[in-house]
Order: sequence, then C-alpha cells, then structure tokens
Amino acid sequence: MSDYDKPSKAEDEYFARQELERRKKWAQEQAGKMATEEKERLKQLHYMKCPKCGMDMKEIELHGVKVDQCANCGGIYLDAGELEQLTKHEDAGVIGRVFSMFR
Repeated sequence: MSDYDKPSKAEDEYFARQELERRKKWAQEQAGKMATEEKERLKQLHYMKCPKCGMDMKEIELHGVKVDQCANCGGIYLDAGELEQLTKHEDAGVIGRVFSMFR
C-alpha cells in the first residue's frame, strides 16, 4: 500500500467528527421521542384524576361552562380560559370578585 492510498490524519479526524455528530443527533432524537412518549404515558395515568385526592373527576356544566368536579371530595377545577368564561356571565358574583384579585 502506498502513501497515496492511506487516508491522512486530517481525513480520519473529519470522518470521526462527522460520525460523532451523527450519533449525537440520533441520541437527541431518541431522547426527545422518549420524553414525548413519557409525557403521553403520564397524561393518560393522571387524566381526569383529582389533584387533591386522586379520585376520578366528572365534567359538569356551571353557568354554561364545562368544568371538572371530583366525585369524591367535590373540588371544582378549571381548565385554561374557563375562569374568564365564567366571569363573563352576567351574574358572576363571587367568581367575579375572586377573579378581580388576580388582575
């Protein structure tokens, strides 16, 4: 084998860096995929469970807005935007006063 057939040290380093970058990218993609799968698994595990007591919740209608209520402890939980919908109700009363504290 002549000197012309051997890859130079610079070539070896270049390809080693390329391989390292390819492996890093693959590892990041795998970690992202696992994180997404883990999020979905946790969501399914906790979906419609009361954050206070862990029991099942049911959806009820309150002033035309569907909110979640625990079947065990009676706690009522609001999703994003539901508090604003409740305060738009003409007779917001207590809910309106509570909401005004956070503005």
